[in-house]
Amino acid sequence: MKQKRVPIASDHGGFEMKTFLIEKLRANGYEVVDFGTHSAQSVDYPDMIHPLASAIENGEFPLGIILCGSGNGAQMSANKHPHVRAALCWNIELAKLAREHNNANIISLPGRFIPFALAWEMVEVFLNTDFEGGRHAQRVEKIGNYSSNQQHQS
Repeated sequence: MKQKRVPIASDHGGFEMKTFLIEKLRANGYEVVDFGTHSAQSVDYPDMIHPLASAIENGEFPLGIILCGSGNGAQMSANKHPHVRAALCWNIELAKLAREHNNANIISLPGRFIPFALAWEMVEVFLNTDFEGGRHAQRVEKIGNYSSNQQHQS
């Protein structure tokens, strides 16, 4: 186990899966920091995702987990933070590659579209996979250094 403290956040669309993942994480020795939501009542996902993404950006946690119904809104919100690389994942291979090749620091899960058991497997892989660096490091660096003033290069 690489990290002991894991932040997690969801909206109502990911609430059930988040509850399941919290139980699995705790049963496997993780300390979970729950950024909400705390019920299945409708909420706006940015209200939970931005605080978690800020905590990742500020170095409070190395990796985090976010969920919403599709995973898209949560991922889009998190990726507004300059030092966050949130990856929407639908299978184990994507979760592994998000860490190995993209140095993703947040996994975004579609709470309404994948089985809970698969979500847990993906979280385990994500939390326990290292960034490969090498040729991928330059690419990841370019993600954070893009400027809209740069010319298109072919």
